[in-house]
Amino acid sequence: MCRSIKTLRPPVTPEVSDDDIRAAALQYVRKVSGFRAPAAHNREVFEHAVDAVAAATEELLNGLQIRGTAARQR
Repeated sequence: MCRSIKTLRPPVTPEVSDDDIRAAALQYVRKVSGFRAPAAHNREVFEHAVDAVAAATEELLNGLQIRGTAARQR
């Protein structure tokens, strides 16, 4: 779906920053909404969606159990 989003799961990407997570969330929301940048009247809901997707992504990455490694602690 979002080909420009890189895999953030360890060990594929061992060090994932908050910026990496936010960039992936932004790409996802852009793709789903169809807007590269929201109009002024949609900016708040767009940013809320990016924040929500970033939080869900961080929760997912923190909870993943990869064979041979412990769950990530951030």
